[in-house]
Amino acid sequence: MSTARTASRWNDADDWGIATLDLDAYLKRIDHPPVAAPTAAALSSLHEAHVRAIPFDNVDVVLGRRIRLGLDAISDKILRRQRGGYCYEHALLFAAVLQRLGYPVARRLARVRPDTPGARTHMMLIVEAEGTEYLADVGFGAGVLRPMPLRDGVESEQAGWPHRLEHGDVGWTLSRRNDDGWTALHRFDDTPQWPVDFEVANQYVSTHPRSPFTGRLVIFRLDPGIARRLLGAELTVEYTDGRVDRTPITPDRLGITLSELGLNLADDEISALEKALGNGAARIATPLS
Repeated sequence: MSTARTASRWNDADDWGIATLDLDAYLKRIDHPPVAAPTAAALSSLHEAHVRAIPFDNVDVVLGRRIRLGLDAISDKILRRQRGGYCYEHALLFAAVLQRLGYPVARRLARVRPDTPGARTHMMLIVEAEGTEYLADVGFGAGVLRPMPLRDGVESEQAGWPHRLEHGDVGWTLSRRNDDGWTALHRFDDTPQWPVDFEVANQYVSTHPRSPFTGRLVIFRLDPGIARRLLGAELTVEYTDGRVDRTPITPDRLGITLSELGLNLADDEISALEKALGNGAARIATPLS
């Protein structure tokens, strides 16, 4: 029996609140036509449309707001207020969409930079389509554009960058190929997760002083051939031909930069972020999820 179907007794429970999802509003948000059947092609199309339409950002964390993981709160933020979010918000929303469309879905936690000590803080999904399981990872920032078949050794080009999945004694490892070879991005296994598991991870990531999401901006956008990352006060634009452009972002340029990255923020939110940036709170670090 597949991983996704085995875990469906956890993931089909009312605890996830999927009945509250406005599917039409979601499809409008990502500019995607209605889905007639839960096919592999539709899964890939939805995944790419989601990543390209909805920014990855930790704005609410920087502003000291509580991140609520109920689907109604996520829907209000991402669908009605046209905002972005970070991995839990992205993945919980996408999981609900897929289940409403008839896909078996397993929610999972991964350890980012798995060869270094750290908690499991990244949320991703295992999805079954037409008898094949896929890694669906819409909340990994400027990383995974399309689902990857959950098969040992499979390689997939993600927006122009080679990625690979490998299975070993400790579970599945997602890696990306760089000039120096393959670098492990995150690692996960088949342990079923309850809503409380994500609440605990979310509490740590959004509030702990050692979390790289507290005290500075982390914003990712991914399109074919180009990855944009605002980490602290520096905007990095990476291209598949190897070019990398880095631009310091001063407080007076922050609002324009956020708009260019697709963030729909109120004036008072931008002012608060400008103040944080001006106070030096927006340190640069590698994110956990």
